[in-house]
Amino acid sequence: MTTDGFTTCLWFDGQAEEAAHYYVSIFKNSSVGRVGRNVEGGAGPVGSVLAVEFTANGQKFVALNGGPQFTFNESVSFQIFCADQEEIDYYWNKLTEAGGEPGPCGWLKDKYGLSWQVVPEHLIDMISDPDPEKASRTTKAFMAMGKFDIAALERAYAGE
Repeated sequence: MTTDGFTTCLWFDGQAEEAAHYYVSIFKNSSVGRVGRNVEGGAGPVGSVLAVEFTANGQKFVALNGGPQFTFNESVSFQIFCADQEEIDYYWNKLTEAGGEPGPCGWLKDKYGLSWQVVPEHLIDMISDPDPEKASRTTKAFMAMGKFDIAALERAYAGE
């Protein structure tokens, strides 16, 4: 096994190349790599895209045109830890536009049905605070939210 970490393979139904370019357009430190095409006897028409390597925010992915048999669901999601409200708003808006769906508690689905959690980077610190009242107030606040509002979470944490 190589020491380069893991590569996540995302299964699409004909949209692998489009999806790779979509994700690369959203995240910094991103690029599209090699594109593998179907050959005679392959899974699709000769010359059509089979798989696309891409990197999004430094994470390696392969987008695979596997067909309609499998779709994304909420059992797997990607977390985006954000430094401030501007980042939360940016990722939330980019990933829900053009057919994405907002969800509860910072979760959303992008236009391909892939689940994301757009989260303030210090949320875990707040909900795991040794003071159970702070943790409880913060948890109650975020459970009522769709897109996270950092200022409201901080007010709940502070007891305001």
